[in-house]
Amino acid sequence: MATNFWLQLKHPILALAPMEGVTDSAFRLLCRRRGADVVYTEFMAAEAITHGAKSVLAKMRFVAEERPVVCQIFGKSPEAFATAAKTIEDLGFDGIDLNFGCPARKVVSHGAGVALLRDPQYARRLVEAALERITIPLSIKVRTSIRKESKDADPGNPERYTALQLIEAIKGLPVHAIMVHGRGYEQGHSGDIDTDMIRQVKAAFPGIVLANGGITTPAGTADMLDRTGADGVGIARGAWGQPWIFRQSRELLSTGRFIPANPDDVVSAIIEHAKLLNELKGAYGLLEFRKHFGYYVTGFPGAAQWRRQAVTVSTIADVTKLANAIGNQLKEIPPA
Repeated sequence: MATNFWLQLKHPILALAPMEGVTDSAFRLLCRRRGADVVYTEFMAAEAITHGAKSVLAKMRFVAEERPVVCQIFGKSPEAFATAAKTIEDLGFDGIDLNFGCPARKVVSHGAGVALLRDPQYARRLVEAALERITIPLSIKVRTSIRKESKDADPGNPERYTALQLIEAIKGLPVHAIMVHGRGYEQGHSGDIDTDMIRQVKAAFPGIVLANGGITTPAGTADMLDRTGADGVGIARGAWGQPWIFRQSRELLSTGRFIPANPDDVVSAIIEHAKLLNELKGAYGLLEFRKHFGYYVTGFPGAAQWRRQAVTVSTIADVTKLANAIGNQLKEIPPA
């Protein structure tokens, strides 16, 4: 029987939430080194894993330093979930996460992701299928709710399916954790967070509950925990360009204050991230790094200029030179 790593994590748990195109091995490692307690992969199509798709298998690469690392899958075929789950365990992941929360239209239109909230019993079948083949811990990612799919639904007072109905449906199954994105499907990635629903999930679910959505600062981490009573948080977009948010959040929760990132922190993260991507993906990794670079300089004086220069980098030396120039400029800015 595999070790249930969830039981060994210090509370509150600070997790790097799964993000397509972002939480590859390089970014996961960057965040683990800066305080994330557990990291999630990008989401993988269960069917693609069963077919041995090279592009998906490449996304499943990880290194020991990332542990504990959880692999997330999506889809709607019980057979594919079972096979993919076994593959994930065989590859050595510490846990598997089932995505019942993705709002992407192409996913929802196929009845996967958050659309599975509309059929909690079918979602249970998917959980059971995965559990039959694994001994590693299983978790779930979900959104708070989705509107009833019906032309007759009243737009002013629509019937909604919620995470609570899913919790009821999976009762009795050994699901170890659930991450709740505090927005409904129709909200996408904007709008208010339904902290009351997350609190209700915490009261109804016997395992670990992670609150997710809209956390962009250490204070946001503390506020989310206070308002939901969750066992931890899943930080997603809030880690873009500031992977140190995990360390800062732990400092704030432990001592009531945190050390702000300084120019050296920014420079070292930029260079380290570029090197990790280069090691993971070669020359293409540096091309991909250009999009990440923009997050690191957001809000800085001259950010637009730095982004224009970033599209020309093609070597680690280029990145290092640019990062040091940014650091020198930041050091000239008087403290607030």
